[in-house]
Amino acid sequence: MEWIAEFGMFAAKALTVLLAVVFVLLLIASLKGRQRKGEGALTVTRLNDQLARMTERLGQAVLDKPALKALQKTRKQEQKARAKHSAERDKVFVLNFHGDIKASALENLRHEVTAVLELATPQDEVVVKLESGGGMVHAYGLAAAQLTRVREAGVPLTVCVDKVAASGGYMMACIADRILVAPFAMLGSIGVVAQLPNFHRVLKKHDVDYEMLTAGEYKRTLTVFGENTEKGREKFQEDLENIHYLFKRFVSRYRSVLDVDAVATGEVWFGTEALERGLADEVNTSDDYINRRIRQADVFEVHFARPKRLQDRLSSTMSAALDRLVLTWVSRFHNQRFW
Repeated sequence: MEWIAEFGMFAAKALTVLLAVVFVLLLIASLKGRQRKGEGALTVTRLNDQLARMTERLGQAVLDKPALKALQKTRKQEQKARAKHSAERDKVFVLNFHGDIKASALENLRHEVTAVLELATPQDEVVVKLESGGGMVHAYGLAAAQLTRVREAGVPLTVCVDKVAASGGYMMACIADRILVAPFAMLGSIGVVAQLPNFHRVLKKHDVDYEMLTAGEYKRTLTVFGENTEKGREKFQEDLENIHYLFKRFVSRYRSVLDVDAVATGEVWFGTEALERGLADEVNTSDDYINRRIRQADVFEVHFARPKRLQDRLSSTMSAALDRLVLTWVSRFHNQRFW
């Protein structure tokens, strides 16, 4: 018992010191974060050089000396030729958009597009590797507007979809001059959905009143806690139909060859099916297309990111550690599997 008491005191002291250190670090990070608020960094990676380094490393592992020397000689000749005609070579700018429901990647995309349009010409190309299952109407509307800026600047735009571009994701993809889709990537879902629970009967059962005051007949149509009316439902459905109409008109504007009414059913199609229906222009992966362009032009991957504040990194680390601890405990004592 004495040993347990001593161990408990030691653990309490250690925990107190740890909490104090974490508090000080969070305070310092908070002050620094306020000073650096609004800052971000643009990272540019020349994919030609990246591929050359990978090929060189692989050659060192699998080729004999004569073959390796021949490869190195060829690479040097290509570099000299590229340096000699560098001003004449086209440029390809690769952007990445991994969208969630709120289109959080929009913040980075808008800065990347702004930077690229400062240098890109109609002889160059912008390639967007797009992955999104859609989300909020207003968020994806603004994300699509960023790609519209590229089209309006006269710079060729190619969108590559390796996994999914549905709903708001396809709203962005349809702006491209060309859409490349992997064989089993999903495209489409040109539709609008809204859903919400209603607890009115639960509240009524427990004699709980809910009041909502509005000015304007349709300021609120359907509610979570109030009693919904048929008139409110009709107005809500009317709003959805209007958004769907605007969605279809937007797609028609940028893909005039597409029979929008035939595909605007909310369905999704896989790569080859999407090609047959006019939702895409070519079945190909982004890797194959970008590697092809590397042999034809100078290819740069552009990524804008804001530095994570220290308190965010600490919070993320502690959360991940806690998650691992919980999963380990559950899997050990309850013999559960997690995917």
